[in-house]
Amino acid sequence: MNDCVFCGIVAGRIPSTKVHEDELTLAFMDIGEVNPGHVLVTVKPHAENIYALDGRLAAAAFQTAARVAQAINRAYAPEGLTLYQANGVAAGQTVFHFHLHLVPRYNNDGMRLTWPAKNPPRVQLEVNAARLRAALE
Repeated sequence: MNDCVFCGIVAGRIPSTKVHEDELTLAFMDIGEVNPGHVLVTVKPHAENIYALDGRLAAAAFQTAARVAQAINRAYAPEGLTLYQANGVAAGQTVFHFHLHLVPRYNNDGMRLTWPAKNPPRVQLEVNAARLRAALE
């Protein structure tokens, strides 16, 4: 995809500060860093979002994320780590190439992740789970 910024980074047409690279993934520093050590992990082939990943790419992305997270922990000793991934405009996705944010976290660092919990009754959870089980078949 010629107009995809992450495809350009993977191909070397757009500069990046690489942290890790292997056959299927690339990890690089986020220029929109929240805290030092904020890394993006992306898959090399163009995949718009998580729905486009096959098992091999999904496994590779999360293996790289776990490896880089351990490096972030050793290098920065953060108080926490947020793994953030969005799919679609409604979810906050702004670059339409699958990627994971690994954000080292500190108390009072200004980053907020909130959502309005609906707390449905157990019977509704059972209905929702049945719908998902049917979709998995």
